Amino acid sequence: MRKVLFLRLLMAVLLSLWGCMAVAAGDLSSLAKQWNQLNTAVRDGAITKFEAQRGLQALSEELDRAGQEFFVNPSPWVFPLQGYTPSCMGRSSYQAKGYDFFSGNRHGGHPSEDLFVRETARNARDVRSGKPVTVLAMTDGIVVAYADDWQPGSRLRGGNYLWLYNPWEQALVYYAHNDRLLVSLGDVVTAGTPIATVGRSGLNAYKKRSPSHLHLTYLSLRDGYPRPVNIYKELRRSHVKVISGSN
Repeated sequence: MRKVLFLRLLMAVLLSLWGCMAVAAGDLSSLAKQWNQLNTAVRDGAITKFEAQRGLQALSEELDRAGQEFFVNPSPWVFPLQGYTPSCMGRSSYQAKGYDFFSGNRHGGHPSEDLFVRETARNARDVRSGKPVTVLAMTDGIVVAYADDWQPGSRLRGGNYLWLYNPWEQALVYYAHNDRLLVSLGDVVTAGTPIATVGRSGLNAYKKRSPSHLHLTYLSLRDGYPRPVNIYKELRRSHVKVISGSN
């Protein structure tokens, strides 16, 4: 309860700041830290939907301006599992019904694609190389939110996750159930950049019944409201980046 009250107080202060001052265009780190605090409050149910939407709208507008110097021309989408191709995809697992970003860790639906790795022992190791599978940024983006301290027993469903914001597309891309994160808040990445390794973190992903996979979600952000988009066809057509020494 104290944690929730503290987060509510923190968000009230941040919202007042967003309403009366702009962050310098080049200060992506500061913007990303604010976004991460807001995202954590949404995740933990410590902020109202109205407050969160207003905060996201203000922050995304600042990032759109700040990102202009980094994203002049968009990169083509890259298939997000290094050493894999779209042909490894099965049927789409996308189900948007019941999903609301502002429900945080309690959201319904599954507006996502689960990309499974080749394994035999539920250990997130590629069966051919015996090594972890690297997660690549599907699109250009700025790292705006993350969690890297998931432990078994936690109720957090996404485990070790990353949120990247793409100012060019005004979209949020969510990469969940990772093992290691390879980027930090405020980092600017282009499509194909290594950002994490596939893991088994998260309430359900950790269970033995669950094959190891990357949980991938694409949300279109308009007026501070993230709405899910079915990207199955785009993933099937995405570019395969060949990296030396890949799995």
